[in-house]
Amino acid sequence: MLQEKPQAGEPLYIQLREEDNVAIIANQGGLHRGTEFACGLRLIEQIPQGHKVALADIAAGAAIKRYGEVIGHAAAPIAKGSWVKEALVVMPEPPSLTDLPKSRGLPPAQEPLEGFTFEGYRNADGSVGTRNILAISTSVQCVAGTVDFAIRRIREELLPKNPNVDDVMAVTHAYGCGVAINAPGAAVPIRTLQNLARNPNFGGEVMIVGLGCEKLQPELLLPEGMVSADMDDGDIVRMQDESLTGFGEIVDSIVAMADKRLQVLNLRRRETCPAADLVIGTQCGGSDAFSGVTANPAVGFAADLLVRAGATVMFSEVTEVRDAIHLLTPRAVNQDVADALIREMDWYDRYLQTGEADRSANTTPGNKKGGLSNIVEKAMGSVIKSGTSAISGVLSPGERVRDKGLIFAATPASDFICGTLQLASGMTLHVFTTGRGTPYGLAAAPVIKVSTRSDLTARWHDLIDLDAGTIATGKATLEDVGWELFHLILDVASGRKQTWSDKWGIHNSLALFNPGPVT
Repeated sequence: MLQEKPQAGEPLYIQLREEDNVAIIANQGGLHRGTEFACGLRLIEQIPQGHKVALADIAAGAAIKRYGEVIGHAAAPIAKGSWVKEALVVMPEPPSLTDLPKSRGLPPAQEPLEGFTFEGYRNADGSVGTRNILAISTSVQCVAGTVDFAIRRIREELLPKNPNVDDVMAVTHAYGCGVAINAPGAAVPIRTLQNLARNPNFGGEVMIVGLGCEKLQPELLLPEGMVSADMDDGDIVRMQDESLTGFGEIVDSIVAMADKRLQVLNLRRRETCPAADLVIGTQCGGSDAFSGVTANPAVGFAADLLVRAGATVMFSEVTEVRDAIHLLTPRAVNQDVADALIREMDWYDRYLQTGEADRSANTTPGNKKGGLSNIVEKAMGSVIKSGTSAISGVLSPGERVRDKGLIFAATPASDFICGTLQLASGMTLHVFTTGRGTPYGLAAAPVIKVSTRSDLTARWHDLIDLDAGTIATGKATLEDVGWELFHLILDVASGRKQTWSDKWGIHNSLALFNPGPVT
């Protein structure tokens, strides 16, 4: 909650819950020692923007509360009006996975949000894309350079003849050879690659380029149901095929295969589709203390609107959910979904232990500079992206989405790996919040970047698509920004508006999650 109607230049802090004993400094540039707030609180030292101020004296060992949750315990006595530095916050243990709140069951139905549509590309399987892209999958890193060379020719020679196709892109990766493809962890990258080829933005026109000797044979990447005993390899080019002589013929064969698929994709047209056909992924990167105050709550509000409209919304990032799991299991539509949430938390706990790491490794120097003391505080702000809807399903990494509504798609918190896994799950548009700033973008789906602070939007006016910092200053309400984002999603999905990352052509490489051994 904010102080009442702050005047321009007035000292401002943001306290989220009445029971919180810390708040964050909202003023750009921070505030100096001696600053006094309207409530009578006086700073006894300088505190940077986004960092925490003690609202009361906090004894050594006492709980430090933000979001109404314990984000740590005081390492030493903390005086009222002082800076609650990272070193003063002792991180608590994560919630036990053996004694979590049970599912409250199916909640009362929300009032449907009807009449909202977008212009999308409908596919034969019933899915709807927001883009019309030819994707060339690869079975091994060895062929990546050749595919990139072929794509340059395809863009120059074929795309001008197929103006209804948005682009051609390569699904390249560092997997495929020198890996144990039968190890349990290998299921993750393999199903990710299989499902990436099925992303609705690719229109179902699958083609794969392989080398021939790799462990991950190209047939393994064909979507389920496409592999048959009499298959004529019409979807695969193998560079080691003895019928191909020289690099020129290899590239020619890739270009020829692409030509056939581009002709099919070029026949597609956008059509009016209900908002229920959207599959939206949400993520945060370069987070700061404002993430859980402005941008993430606005995304959560928009997520609730999308769910009411019948759409699918995914939230992810296991390490940024783990400390808030006790808040999520009650929201599961049934106990099976709650148990699936616990399963993914447990799997990731064991994965980190194998690597001799823990959740504390998640918090970055930028997060801390932006006021986040630890992963507990970060997680409390991260899960707000999920809004308030019931959680209707849980996906393991790289699984394809099956259900409508709010979905937890388990992924690492890495921006690039999370984005890749959400694409594999069927995401067709990405909403990405940031407090520190990032030029992140994806070639396969538009990325709407939402800033947590207005000063970041002002500095990065040609990289940020929506300013949620107006919530902190009182210029707009959470509902205002949530509705603005909802309408922006429909416009971007329809091709009526273009995101800044697409205007500049800023697209990060895909990054597989590979928990399996490399041989």
